Amino acid sequence: MASRKKAARERNVAATPAPFSLKNFRESKKISLEEIAERTKISVRFLQAIEGGEYAKLPGGIFDINYLRQYAAAIGYSDEVLLEHYRRQTGQSGEPAPEPRKGGIFSRWFDLAAHGRS
Repeated sequence: MASRKKAARERNVAATPAPFSLKNFRESKKISLEEIAERTKISVRFLQAIEGGEYAKLPGGIFDINYLRQYAAAIGYSDEVLLEHYRRQTGQSGEPAPEPRKGGIFSRWFDLAAHGRS
């Protein structure tokens, strides 16, 4: 099952223009950066960074993922392809963050509260 999903994703990647041509893709749809900025409330300079693959210029963290998804939706591009490119370029894996470690000053209180004791 997982191999089918991977094969389907690879077909979609092959059918979608490479991320380095995002600007050309956007321009072919006759959408300006200003229109995207107005719609998404993302600064034009961040949109230019996305198009240029200059991800270090983005604000970081969850903002990067959100900005990439909004940009992709605004131009009708595959967000999966764009996020995969982002992860490859930034060295991030697509896996979720690890669970936080238990411990610390409030952990016992939270455990007791979750079990209806105080």
